[in-house]
Amino acid sequence: MLPSSRRVNLFNLADMAAEKNQLEEDMAREGFWDDIENANKANQRMKTLQSKLDKYARLSSQCEDFETLLDMADEEQDESLYEEIPVEFEKLSAAIEEFRIATLLTGPYDGANAVLSLHAGAGGTEAQDWVSMLYRMYVRYCERTGYTVRTLDMLDGDEAGIKSVTFEVDGENAYGYLKAEKGVHRLVRISPYDSAARRHTSFASLDVTPIFDDDDNTIEINPEDIRIDTYRSGGAGGQNVNKVSSAIRITHFATGIVVQCQNERSQLQNKEMAMRMLKGKLLEIKERERMEKMADIKGELKKIEWGSQIRSYVFQPYTLVKDHRTGCETGNIQAVMDGEIDEFIHSYLIKM
Repeated sequence: MLPSSRRVNLFNLADMAAEKNQLEEDMAREGFWDDIENANKANQRMKTLQSKLDKYARLSSQCEDFETLLDMADEEQDESLYEEIPVEFEKLSAAIEEFRIATLLTGPYDGANAVLSLHAGAGGTEAQDWVSMLYRMYVRYCERTGYTVRTLDMLDGDEAGIKSVTFEVDGENAYGYLKAEKGVHRLVRISPYDSAARRHTSFASLDVTPIFDDDDNTIEINPEDIRIDTYRSGGAGGQNVNKVSSAIRITHFATGIVVQCQNERSQLQNKEMAMRMLKGKLLEIKERERMEKMADIKGELKKIEWGSQIRSYVFQPYTLVKDHRTGCETGNIQAVMDGEIDEFIHSYLIKM
């Protein structure tokens, strides 16, 4: 009943146990905690390793419990135990599948936190409303998964919805899972903003990048290669408007990448967060494209319009959510909009 040895090897069980033991030895050495910054990193790594080892231990225990149930049912010929077997088998199968998916997250940045940016595309107010729907969907997904969400920047729509929103997702393997959502998402529905009740098609794009500690030196950014602008943060007005120019926008000249942050407590914190976001985007580009010609660097995201979508969400005349990369689909569109997108994420990771 245990996952195959191949899957266990992919999970690097022995390597993780050895690394954990080494960290424990390091932490026990005199003076280790004098360097608070490195000590905190080591402590966080220890928690991650322990979490993965605990998951495997729980799965092993669950498999043993199921084998015991089978033995008891066979020995005692108890009808109630026979009825319990299918229920426990479904639970065990789901746990094994979850573990199997986790073994696929072997990328260098899969364990990192993630920054997600949603942008409205073709469709006007309808597309801006679609961004707000997707934002809610991802927040619900994160809540179900145990991730924390922090909004970094938001631009409200002209009449309704959201033009763009950037938010940080913190949690184990956040980038590893959410990278599957990067691309253009297409909505088909009867628009509530159309008095003639006509069917509309709208688009929104999602960008997903890993995010690292602000002292990560993997990417060096020359101050001459960027422009930093300040502006007043705030939303619709009133108390939401910040009278001080504390929001930060950073433009990277070579790639044309623009990042911005306005929801931290100070201009300095907004600047630090924006720099972390920029480093994440540049590091992802470096890994994905291996520093190909600058002209190709921003070629990952397609134009936000017809024919470029990775997934379609159809509300009328029928209900269907279909991922065009994997063929995964479901008719339960309400569950998807409530954050139940694991099926799409898992199918993408398996195929890739």
